[in-house]
Amino acid sequence: MHKSYGADKTYVFLDRDGVINKDSPDYIKTWSEFEFIPGSIEAIKCLSENNYHVIVITNQSMINRKISTSGHLEYIHAMMNKAVQNEGGEIKDIFFCPHSPEEACTCRKPKPGLIHQAVKKYKINIAESVMVGDSAKDIECAKRAGCKYTILVKTGNYIKAISFLEEKKMLPDYVAADLLDAVRWIMKYGRAGS
Repeated sequence: MHKSYGADKTYVFLDRDGVINKDSPDYIKTWSEFEFIPGSIEAIKCLSENNYHVIVITNQSMINRKISTSGHLEYIHAMMNKAVQNEGGEIKDIFFCPHSPEEACTCRKPKPGLIHQAVKKYKINIAESVMVGDSAKDIECAKRAGCKYTILVKTGNYIKAISFLEEKKMLPDYVAADLLDAVRWIMKYGRAGS
């Protein structure tokens, strides 16, 4: 895969838990509980080297549920960024929703608020962007926001997600084994203007 210089960068939105790291029904509350899914760092590096901007879009209701703190979350993200940077990749930014579903905010996926925040901050052409997630919420969020492509990975909540998406006739553009497989697909089909 060769570097592509001079072209407008395509933005790739990534969910975190179940895409970059292994998910847990008990939440990822501390860095010691964070475990990268094999190949995910390599995948982010590959995107970075090929002129893509990576932005993480994640629901983190553990904050307002008082299960963990915003300080712990900031530390997790700082360490995640460091690990990615050490391997030559880059996460441009992270947008998270701290709210529980009962709070009815505008930023909790499947609502597209977090993507809207990113679009506003970076003047993103959403119609040329890609979203990679492991849940139905991720795919619905991306479609509501207007992303060009949606990819569902099998490393998280795939079984539950695909049945819901089939029922809603809201299928992703590609189902990937993992983030690395998703990135290979993006390299082939996801470039802006392609």
